[in-house]
Amino acid sequence: MSLKNVRFLSGNTLKIIAALLMVIDHVGFLLFPNVLVLRYVGRLSMPVFAFMIAEGCRYTKNRLNYFLSVAILGTLCQIVYFIFDPSATLFNILITFSFGILTVYSLDFMKKSLLEQGFSWKIKTLSIVLFILTIVCVYIFCYFFFVDYGFFGCMLPAFASLLDFRRIKNEKVQVLDKLFLRVLTFGVGLALFVIASKMAWFTAYSLISLPLLSLYNGERGRLKMKYFFYLFYPLHLVIIEGIYLLI
Repeated sequence: MSLKNVRFLSGNTLKIIAALLMVIDHVGFLLFPNVLVLRYVGRLSMPVFAFMIAEGCRYTKNRLNYFLSVAILGTLCQIVYFIFDPSATLFNILITFSFGILTVYSLDFMKKSLLEQGFSWKIKTLSIVLFILTIVCVYIFCYFFFVDYGFFGCMLPAFASLLDFRRIKNEKVQVLDKLFLRVLTFGVGLALFVIASKMAWFTAYSLISLPLLSLYNGERGRLKMKYFFYLFYPLHLVIIEGIYLLI
């Protein structure tokens, strides 16, 4: 059996699965808090989205627009949260992914300057410093503020991008550009995320997402569903919250 037959899930399919899992998780959290299996199943959602965020950074034609789309929507959602609940302290998952995108961008710049020819030692040094500064700034923000999934949640897309050399013009490193290696390094980040969690026994269920990600075929899918996924996050929360208030 060829790998094409084994890896049959497109990026869109994975994100649809993650979206459904997210709904199950939030339904369990708000409507059925005693049915813990819903929360366990929901643990698979965030890692799949984090991996797809890394893929989005790879395939987007406009990196600035990609970051701004996630960051602005996350900021708008956060403003709504604060309006309806002024005591809320949690920064939503889109803010988490915004930090993840910035970290991936700084990582890609560092890899490009270090592995491709034509970059001066000053640029190489600058890229290393910029990458370290990005990580430090994200860590400081997560230290002082309550960001959904915390610092290691923000770092997950970077772990998925660590051995992604598809943008690098260097044949020696491109031989290492294998999906299983990207899933492996992502698994290392996910393991650190679980260990750092205050409820490791609960977040450990997120590791089950790794076999699912191994079925990814590296393709986006036929339909253009980018804006659907942008809108799905706030809309499904509004619907679930509305049901919660009604009952």
